[in-house]
Amino acid sequence: MGKYVISPEQSWAAMGGAAAPILVDVRRRAVFDSDGDMVPGAVWRDPARLDGFPGSLPAGRDVVVYCAHGHQLSQAAAGMLRAAGREARVMRGGIAAWREAALPTVDRKALPMLDTAAPSRWVTRRRPKIDRIACPWLISRFLDPAASFLFVEPDQVLAAAQEIGGTAFDIEGAPISHDGERCSFDTLLARSGIADPALAAGAEIVRGADTAQLELAPEAPGLLAMSLGISALCGEDDHAALAMGMVLYDALYAWRRKAADETHNWPAAA
Repeated sequence: MGKYVISPEQSWAAMGGAAAPILVDVRRRAVFDSDGDMVPGAVWRDPARLDGFPGSLPAGRDVVVYCAHGHQLSQAAAGMLRAAGREARVMRGGIAAWREAALPTVDRKALPMLDTAAPSRWVTRRRPKIDRIACPWLISRFLDPAASFLFVEPDQVLAAAQEIGGTAFDIEGAPISHDGERCSFDTLLARSGIADPALAAGAEIVRGADTAQLELAPEAPGLLAMSLGISALCGEDDHAALAMGMVLYDALYAWRRKAADETHNWPAAA
């Protein structure tokens, strides 16, 4: 593959961390509307309105562009990005090749708050610890890299979300919240439709830590301890807690996906 092309498999392997490329879907509006799926982490941009397109994406990260089959639309969009000084590649074969590789997709129709070219906005209770950091991590890494998060008083979450056209989460009455013994992260992951074993395993760890079912996963007590420690360090600074928690979940996901079989011992074997 050339410098300006990346395979679907390579794109998926790079996902799940702060340095992952931003994926941009540039399928024509009619094609986009007729298809209920997106590549995880992708944002949609109208190929009929590419003027100002480079400046509409978060800065500081490489970009991978895809269309239906990886032809003229994604080539033109990636070219415009490179002309503006961004590192941009085309995903070979577009979303058709992604599906042929049986890679996870997002059920866009189940998450209407993502069905727009504007960044999504999310509102929850202040003093986040587990669910209210795990959910923003999932949103930022796999649903909307430009999403913003507001933390407000518990009795103002639903009203604040309505005021700004955002989505409330992790509170009674919100569209994304606990469902029986399942926590908000479970709800969000199920609604997204992303079939990823590493995310499914992470959901069990989050559920165990968030719902006092520490026996669900050996890692749940550790996640609880680290989450409470972050909250204690950051105090009332909710966005500082979110920033630290994002690193924690990046590491947890990378471990589950790439290093779960590794062990550590001392003294080292001769």
